[in-house]
Amino acid sequence: MNQQKIIVAPHPDDEIIGCFEQVNDNVIIIYDGDTTKERREEPLKLRKHFPQIKQMFQKNIPPTLKSKIHIFYFPDPVYEIHPLHRYWGQIGEQMAREGYFVVFYNTTMTAPYIHEVNNPNKKEAILNEVYESQKSLWTMDHRYFLFEGYCKWMF
Repeated sequence: MNQQKIIVAPHPDDEIIGCFEQVNDNVIIIYDGDTTKERREEPLKLRKHFPQIKQMFQKNIPPTLKSKIHIFYFPDPVYEIHPLHRYWGQIGEQMAREGYFVVFYNTTMTAPYIHEVNNPNKKEAILNEVYESQKSLWTMDHRYFLFEGYCKWMF
């Protein structure tokens, strides 16, 4: 069994804002199952840039994906402020406590562990192309494409 990266994105665009450096052709992205039909269409455009990604809308982590060899990326349950991010972050915290390999990420760029991304121009271009409906978020606030960060908790 190969190690798989699984990114949990409460909203379409969180996977790029918070985990752009982790998105590649060998990634599974799980979006919250309550996402509206309109917002479900936008992330499909990511396949133009990453043809092999797998995307799904779920209300939980499918049991078939729960493996302790995979790397799970969840929103940070402490530094995230959106209730849906915190909800998924708490699921990630529980999985980490159960021994799963969990890494937390931040979309608000308020965590002390953020860093400058390697290719902010590419990140911004993908955000603009794929998530046109959300463009107002990063047009005036460049932190969404300039930074991201990861944190692994130790128990």
